[in-house]
Amino acid sequence: MASNVRSRTKEMLLFAGNFLRHPMMLGSIIPSSRYLVDQVLETVAWERARVIVEYGPGVGTFTGEILRRMRSDAQLVAIETNTDFVRFLRASLPDPRLHVVQESAAEVQSVLRRLGLPPASYIISGIPLGSMPEPVRADIAGKTRAALEPGGAFLVYQFTARALPSLQRTFGYVERSFERRNLPPAQLFVCAA
Repeated sequence: MASNVRSRTKEMLLFAGNFLRHPMMLGSIIPSSRYLVDQVLETVAWERARVIVEYGPGVGTFTGEILRRMRSDAQLVAIETNTDFVRFLRASLPDPRLHVVQESAAEVQSVLRRLGLPPASYIISGIPLGSMPEPVRADIAGKTRAALEPGGAFLVYQFTARALPSLQRTFGYVERSFERRNLPPAQLFVCAA
């Protein structure tokens, strides 16, 4: 029990410290709530998901739950730009199905090719798309769509609706919902071709 408390405290301190150093790279000062994790992941058809990509896993709040729910033969690719988070994820989640890659989300296709993986069934993202310049946001959205298998989905959670126009221009279908039990309240977008 004490090790779990210590681990959770370490996660919170690492996350908050990185938020203070890089506020535009993180959407919140604290990791996502259990409610948000559950609402985003309830969309996933776990029995068919062979490759899942996560953009911006941070301290692994979603990552650990994805690993817990996914098939034993599935692969999870966590794409993170922050060196501290990459180091933390590699040390705290030693699962052979997990590939932690220090790279930009815009490089998703080359990351999948490098790992010898097919297109993703799902790409899950909490990176603050709304804080990015429009050309960067549009580039990530376009490359994400190209990295999905037919019938795949881009699951996005954000704290503003600024990314919605880019998502609507890129994907044929965008469904929007809310999770108010998160701090701050989150907007969720399920995007499919």
